[in-house]
Amino acid sequence: MSFQNIKYGIYGGLAGGLVFGGLMGMMGTLPMIGQMVGVPSAAAGFFVHMVISAIIGGSFPVLLAWGVPSWRGGVGAGSVYGLMWWFVGPLTLMPLFMGMGLGVNWSGNAMVQAAPSLLGHLLFGAILGFTYRWLREHASWRGVTVGQAKGV
Repeated sequence: MSFQNIKYGIYGGLAGGLVFGGLMGMMGTLPMIGQMVGVPSAAAGFFVHMVISAIIGGSFPVLLAWGVPSWRGGVGAGSVYGLMWWFVGPLTLMPLFMGMGLGVNWSGNAMVQAAPSLLGHLLFGAILGFTYRWLREHASWRGVTVGQAKGV
């Protein structure tokens, strides 16, 4: 695994996070993200969201880059990754960080209520995977040899 691939994942995470963050802003959920660090404002929520997006993006090539042999593979692997983070994030970690306990959102009813978040996570993942794959494909024009960029 090369640092270059991790950097591409971070860029992909930021691209997906920007789009997903905009949707969260329109839905009014950014203050809830900020509340996780004790600052229930949209600005703090967006900042926290973007930091998390960069971290998640950076871990993408480490965990799922083997599933990115093509454009379709990038979008597919990214979408699966977004689905995984929907379970890990809003259904598991966020309620835990907010003092609600573990497993409080592990019910069918809670998952139905979190459906907009699911769509956002799938979109985030698809953009992450697409961006990651695009950057790997076009690495040679930025002075990075294709062998370096594609080395896993």
